[in-house]
Amino acid sequence: MVHRREINGQEIVFGNQGALWGNAMTWWDHDTGSIWSQPLGEAIAGPRRGQTIELLPSQLTTWGAWREAYPQTLALDAAAGRAGISLLDTVIVVELAGDSAAYPIGALRQQGVANDIVGGAPIAVVIDPTDDNRWAVFSRTLDDRVVELEIRFDQLIDRETQTVWDPVRGIGLDGPLAGEVLDLLPGVPAFNKDVPTFWPTVRFWPPSRVLESLQGPSVDASAGVKFPGGQSTF
Repeated sequence: MVHRREINGQEIVFGNQGALWGNAMTWWDHDTGSIWSQPLGEAIAGPRRGQTIELLPSQLTTWGAWREAYPQTLALDAAAGRAGISLLDTVIVVELAGDSAAYPIGALRQQGVANDIVGGAPIAVVIDPTDDNRWAVFSRTLDDRVVELEIRFDQLIDRETQTVWDPVRGIGLDGPLAGEVLDLLPGVPAFNKDVPTFWPTVRFWPPSRVLESLQGPSVDASAGVKFPGGQSTF
């Protein structure tokens, strides 16, 4: 995840604090020594406790999938091993206006698109139909119009106008809304078991009626998406 490291116009310098909080990284800021939670972007101890920094749109994906979508990307050339993290083990958490929802990657790969409303805002969580390691979160609002998206013939299409959209950048490619752009929104990749630590009132997608339609021999809809004690997240 990526945050804007600025508070009220002041640039903040962070370091890795070293300890884990809720099984996730913590930082410390150099000027006050406050400790920050990485998933929340919030100071959890010290003089800045309770202050937050803005979460920006970003992706957890493979280097190959990213490079195909953004071939001009420059990357740090440093020796490193394999991360050992499968995107399939994660959910994408979207938090807006105090409301939060989580979208399991396994269910998204089956459905293609989650059209939802979070914090009163129409959003879509999209898996790229040409590479299921790429995903994005978009606002579905365009001026006074709200689009409903679906995957059809390996293309992202809105149902009303039949416009074809870029599933990575949210740009209208062909149709009545060609050239229009869906705003990218931030989403946080998180392990299923860690979600309730940071978002205790989270709502999990999909609704049960959609989940039933996804279940089949190739879909384990409950794998990795149960809280300790057996409570289902759906």
